[in-house]
Amino acid sequence: MKNKSLVSITDFTKEEYLRILELAAEFEAKPRQDILKGYVISTLFFEPSTRTRLSFETAINGLGGRVIGFSDSGATSASKGETLHDTIKMVSNYADLIVMRHPLEGAARLASEVSSVPIVNAGDGANQHPTQTLLDMYSILKTQGRLENQKIFMVGDLKYGRTVHSLLQAMSLFNPTFYFISPEELKMPATYKLHLEKMGLNFHEGKDLIQFLPEADIIYMTRVQQERFTDPIEYERVKNAYILRRDMLKDCKETMKVLHPLPRVNEIHTDVDSSPHAYYFDQARNGVYVRMAILSAILGVK
Repeated sequence: MKNKSLVSITDFTKEEYLRILELAAEFEAKPRQDILKGYVISTLFFEPSTRTRLSFETAINGLGGRVIGFSDSGATSASKGETLHDTIKMVSNYADLIVMRHPLEGAARLASEVSSVPIVNAGDGANQHPTQTLLDMYSILKTQGRLENQKIFMVGDLKYGRTVHSLLQAMSLFNPTFYFISPEELKMPATYKLHLEKMGLNFHEGKDLIQFLPEADIIYMTRVQQERFTDPIEYERVKNAYILRRDMLKDCKETMKVLHPLPRVNEIHTDVDSSPHAYYFDQARNGVYVRMAILSAILGVK
């Protein structure tokens, strides 16, 4: 993994996934280390972010590295018309690794092609969010004891939700069964279902959230993302399609966990927060350890 960009979750192999999760467990046990002392990491966030940006910066600081970058592209030369190509060429002169979020699909791949240092994709439009996927996998492994043979319910925005696209691709290597629950307008794109069919994996698709919940090992809720809609009327029609409440979980397995990449709006009622099934805030904390693992592996210090 040394000096290897992470743009799509498919850039890493199954063995590399497992190595990242192994390293994450090591960092969770000992999160303060100076192994990135002398390294400079650039965080370029062309799109708003709270958890991803702060967890990356927490990971870098915890490992003794230094952070440069921005969280508002309006305060950069991009506002003057500088191209992404030129921004990346310039910043790669200053940093050992670049973490980038961008609203356009394919932006991270372009960055990796022009950068002289590794690129870590922190989300590009509705396309990919590979570091979120790895922390999701770590959360599944911690709560279920294994990655294999999980029944995973993906609920909400499956069309534009980059987190579910990446998670589907990674977990497809571990013989899952997927349940896709969404409005008609936000169904899982055909290309991902075709991927599962080619791998001989089972999946179910529907609109009824309640019907099969007792079978779930993981419920992966997603926010209907207003920023991905060009038609505000379409957004208003589907924004409250699913709201998970505590009483809906009464027949679920004791070990079942509810995950969410956050932020939530109202798709998980606050009464779920006190349920033993709620894991989304722990899931966010896991992001620090997983991002420590990703950075240290790519920079070759682990």
